[in-house]
Amino acid sequence: MAFYECVLIARQDITSAQVETMVTQFSEILEKGGGTVATKEFWGLRTLAYRIKKNRKGHYVLLNIDAPAEAVHEMERNMRLNEDVLRYMTVGVDELDPGPSAMMQARGKDDRGPRRGGGGGGRGFDRGHDRGGDRGGDRGGDRGGDRGGDRGGDRKPGTSDGATSSGATSSGPTGT
Repeated sequence: MAFYECVLIARQDITSAQVETMVTQFSEILEKGGGTVATKEFWGLRTLAYRIKKNRKGHYVLLNIDAPAEAVHEMERNMRLNEDVLRYMTVGVDELDPGPSAMMQARGKDDRGPRRGGGGGGRGFDRGHDRGGDRGGDRGGDRGGDRGGDRGGDRKPGTSDGATSSGATSSGPTGT
């Protein structure tokens, strides 16, 4: 028998208990085909990188499988038919890793370090310190002047090239 790792993403609308029963059904399919599921890891409800079938989140599950290829194909066929499964990927591996996966190890510790800013806002900006310029508070002063009406000057109506009402125009670079 061959070793496989299968990651599936289930819809966000279903509960964790429903995800577990669905995974149990897939495990039974593998056992009927002569295989076993070594480990099941429920990674929880996670945000997707992009929308899949109008879903922004999904329940992630990892299955470490020791089964013949026919049993894995039957499990994948049932995953395609199940409307609660958004995506799945099954990969053949040389050996099954007995320890927790990288996702479960990352859940236990936060190796990203402290967050910048720390003042909320959620944008990653440092809103608490002055960064120079006229930021925050009263901006003061006029910000662009009059937004309509005559701007003064002696302009000819209907022209925008700055020609004056005296009729002086230029005919080109030579001035002739």
